Amino acid sequence: MPFEPGQVLTRRYLRGRWCTWAQPMRVIGDDDTGLLLWHPEGSDFARLLDADGNTQHQVTVDRMRDPKLTVHRWEGCDILVLMPPAAAHSVWWFFEQGDFAGWYVNLEEPCNRRPDGVNTNDHVLDIVATPQRTWEWKDAGEFDGRIGDPLYFDGAEAAAIRAEGDRAIKKIEAGEFPFDGTFTDFRPDPAWPALRLPDSAEFPLHRPA
Repeated sequence: MPFEPGQVLTRRYLRGRWCTWAQPMRVIGDDDTGLLLWHPEGSDFARLLDADGNTQHQVTVDRMRDPKLTVHRWEGCDILVLMPPAAAHSVWWFFEQGDFAGWYVNLEEPCNRRPDGVNTNDHVLDIVATPQRTWEWKDAGEFDGRIGDPLYFDGAEAAAIRAEGDRAIKKIEAGEFPFDGTFTDFRPDPAWPALRLPDSAEFPLHRPA
């Protein structure tokens, strides 16, 4: 069943037995083009931090000391996120003070839908693109350093992840959907509030059942 416009769901990243990211998002649409979600500046998100303040960018999750999902406020921009059906990536539109500021391609597993949201697994490597469609890889060094780690990906899986990114780059350069100007003029309903995670929420360090 598709999600309903206006519904608030949780987008999660999972790795092994850990939930590493939880973000409340408002459904804009859910159709053949994908699940379209909105997350405004000032909303909550939760990320996995260890007792030393490290994220999984600094330390792999299995080496974190006493990791916990910690709630923060999203700052600097609003984001619109499209999760195309069965795709191993999502596309983000960044808006700064209401103006479109560029795209972000987050390479990730095709999502698993749940009644309360969607689960995926981040593939580390990303692509940043300007409104003029110039682009660059992001976190390539971290990605290369994770190849062969059993919690991440082997060489063949890494090659498939990079190939997924290459396909997205071709669309960026050609100005094909979703990089054709679609949604760059998106404006949220001014009555929509920032999104909150419950103060009492308990985030498991294992995959939700």
